[in-house]
Amino acid sequence: MQPDFLIERLQRKDEKAFAKLYDLYSENILGVIMTIVKDQSIAEEVMQDVFVKVWNKAQTYNKSKGRFFTWLLNIARNSAIDRVRSKAFKNTSKNQDIETFAFFLQDDTDLDKASESIGIKKFVNKLKPMCIKLIQLLYFQGFSQKETSETLDIPLGTVKSRNRACLNTLRTSLED
Repeated sequence: MQPDFLIERLQRKDEKAFAKLYDLYSENILGVIMTIVKDQSIAEEVMQDVFVKVWNKAQTYNKSKGRFFTWLLNIARNSAIDRVRSKAFKNTSKNQDIETFAFFLQDDTDLDKASESIGIKKFVNKLKPMCIKLIQLLYFQGFSQKETSETLDIPLGTVKSRNRACLNTLRTSLED
C-alpha cells in the first residue's frame, strides 16, 4: 500500500492503516527520540505518546504543507524535547552517572548517527560546519535557541537567523 493511501485511511480512523504506518516509521522515530532522551525506556514511552498524538490529530495533517514523515518527525522531536525539559525527567537525571551526559562532550558523530537513521546524512554533511553544529544542538540534542546561543557564545538573534538560513539550505537540497 502507498503511504498516501494509508494516511487517508488513518485520517478516517482505520486501525490497520495506523498499524502499517507505525511499522513503516516507528524504527526511525524511535532513533530520533533516543538521540534526544538517551534512555531506551523513556524513548519508548515518548514514541507511544507520539503515535497516540498521530492517531488523535491525524486530521490536522495536510500533505500540501509537507511530507507526512516530516509532520511525524516534528511531533516526535517536540515530544522528546518536552520530556527532556520536564521537571520529572530532570529529577531522575540528577542521580545518573556521567555516561548519561557524555553526549554533551562528543563531536559531530552524534549528528551523523541520528541523521543517518532518518536518511538525511548526505544532505546534512553538505552544510557549512556552523549549520551542522546548529542543527545538532537544536534538533538532535534538543537545545533551545537560548541554550544554543549560550553554548556557541553567539547572540540569540544570530542563532535564529542562522538556523532559518541553514534549514532553508537543507530544505532546498532535500527538494533537489
